[in-house]
This record gives sequence, structure tokens and C-alpha cells, in this order.
Amino acid sequence: MPKLTLNDIADLRAYERERDEFRAQVIALKKRRRVPVGDKISFVFENRDTIRFQIQEMARVEKLMSDEAIETELRIYNPLIPEPGHLAATMFIELVTDEELREWLPKLVGIETEVELRIGAGENGEVTRDTEVVRCLVDPDHAKQLTREDVTASVHYIHFALSPEQIERFATERVALAITHPDYQHATVLGEETRAELLNDLRYGG
Repeated sequence: MPKLTLNDIADLRAYERERDEFRAQVIALKKRRRVPVGDKISFVFENRDTIRFQIQEMARVEKLMSDEAIETELRIYNPLIPEPGHLAATMFIELVTDEELREWLPKLVGIETEVELRIGAGENGEVTRDTEVVRCLVDPDHAKQLTREDVTASVHYIHFALSPEQIERFATERVALAITHPDYQHATVLGEETRAELLNDLRYGG
């Protein structure tokens, strides 16, 4: 799937005309591509449409008019459009109160490195004898901006790279998304709609 270019990003007036319809489409799309893991963290697996929406909304809010400003956003967000054989996700740490933020953001330092796909997972997402574990990859540029030693950020960007054999297993077997951080260990089995969306990314790119 080709990356976004300037020609893909509508100017503000043109975007206003399509925004309601496009926004509704992306909300429905994100619903299929969102995976909660435990009660405090969720992932949205990104593709070309979700990233275009992100850039369009940022341009709208920040009144980005110049090609240079849009090019900057493209450089930041285009890496989140997965190539074939890859998945890309935004991880959201969803904390509501100041008390939760003070407790959990220091506790969850390093969590962006503790995410895995479990292909051939058990019924509840657990690792079994036949499970193949694919650990996440963290974009070094994003990690540099978002990671500190004493407190984590509320948003992280992660990737997965799968072999052709792993993709074929992904297509036919139970798959779970799991977090293995010492202070936060949960797994969620992917629903059929979500697995179909991600399988399309793996086979054709996002």
C-alpha cells in the first residue's frame, strides 16, 4: 500500500465538505481495529485511512496550510502505515483521574516493549505448547520522544513483523494480543472482524 503524499491530503475547505462522511467511516473502521487489553490499555491498528484521518484532523485543528507543514506530518505518521508482512498500532494508556495518572504512568515504564502477538493461542489468549509468540518492535524515533526513565507516555507506537508462515497461521488459528509487563499482564483474543482486518494488512499492506 503506497504511503500518503501531499496529493492525498485535502485542503481545509475541501476536507470540510467530506469530513462528516469520512469521519463516520473511520469511526466504524477503528471499531473493527481497536483491541482493548485489560482495563487500562487499548490498541488501534493503523492503516492508510486512519492515518489520513489523523493528519487531516491535525491540519484542521492547527490550521496547517503550507505544504511544508503537511510534509512534516506525513514524515511523522507515514511510518504507521504498515507494509505487507507488518502491523502497526497506536497503544493508548487510558487513565482518567490524576490519581490514576500518578500511580500508573511511573509503574508502566517500558510497557511499549512488552507487547506480543500470540499465534495459535489458548482459549483465553494464553501461551500453549503450539503458540508462536511475535514480540513487538518499537520505532526508535518515537521511542526517543516518548520514553523517559521515571514515567511513561500515554501514547506509544509499535510494530509487528511476521514471516509468511506466521501470516498463514494468523489466517487460520486463534490469535491473541498480550501485554507481559510485570505490573500489567493481560491478553485479549482477537475477534473475527479484527483478525480479518489485520490479515488484509499483513497480506497487502495497510
